[in-house]
Amino acid sequence: MSVNIGIAGFGTYFPPQIETAAEFAQRTDIPEAILREKMGIRQRHIASERESVTMMATEAARKAIAQAGITPEQINLVISHGSEHKDHLVWNAAAKIQHNVGATNAYAFEMYALCAGAPIALHMARSMMLADPRLQYVLLAAGSRENDLINPRNERSRFMFNFGAGGGAMLLQRGAQKNLLLGAAAITDGSLSESVILTPTAAIGAGPEALGDLRGRLDVTNPDYMAERLGATSLENFVRVIREAAENGGAALADVKFLGITHMKKSFYLQILEAVGLTPEQSVYLEDYGHVQSVDQALALELGLAQSKVRAGDVIVLAGAGTGYTWSAASLRWG
Repeated sequence: MSVNIGIAGFGTYFPPQIETAAEFAQRTDIPEAILREKMGIRQRHIASERESVTMMATEAARKAIAQAGITPEQINLVISHGSEHKDHLVWNAAAKIQHNVGATNAYAFEMYALCAGAPIALHMARSMMLADPRLQYVLLAAGSRENDLINPRNERSRFMFNFGAGGGAMLLQRGAQKNLLLGAAAITDGSLSESVILTPTAAIGAGPEALGDLRGRLDVTNPDYMAERLGATSLENFVRVIREAAENGGAALADVKFLGITHMKKSFYLQILEAVGLTPEQSVYLEDYGHVQSVDQALALELGLAQSKVRAGDVIVLAGAGTGYTWSAASLRWG
């Protein structure tokens, strides 16, 4: 007999500090109109020193637990799928999140797929829950402040200028009656595996080279190749994983009613929507948040529901892509 796995609760957390496009324009020398209209950045959230990756993930997780109406002791597993730029280097952030929320009967580990992490985490957790009946509740939590790693004077990292800070969480339930996970898909182009890395030279002009134990800033090693390769493959791969996620869950691409997708420049976002047969009224654009790594999908779901773009019975897809380069998607039937 098949067992349903569904989302019992979700939540997000964003720092109160805001950086507007006008303020960011002064640090990048990019006109405010370009930031707003082409790069799709009206504002983004900036974390304070106390708002660590695990603190933001914890706050989002507490909201997800409260929404699900369970106690933390009922959680059997905590998976962190957030940033590797976290509280400490070479460290299991999931254990800290587990401790913070009081999930004393759970074990905890990290998985990492950069900005493609959320759909892959959903697929992995669902597979584990189907294989192990002891996993009744699994908490997925992520936090990111990747904007710390960007030098706004480094033109090579311009496509990452939309990074912002925040946290997101989703709580999965075994034997769920609603918000069911259906299918998932992912694809990786390993020729881009070293396209984005930390380099000391990328920190020049960005203040101190070291951020705690971390040295350097994110940089693009071969901008021409990356632009050429992504230009040739990214749209195709987004469409592929969105379509396959729907089909692997027993639906068709034409059945998808809502797409929650990572933040990107506005023109490419609209191109993806058109390619999968959707309109902006069937999605949300994260221009007031920017790109918050693998938090984007929980945020898109939250906004889609708040704006009545996600309705009971809808097949929805949550999708993302992360440097490396991986595209991922997961399908659900909401309600």
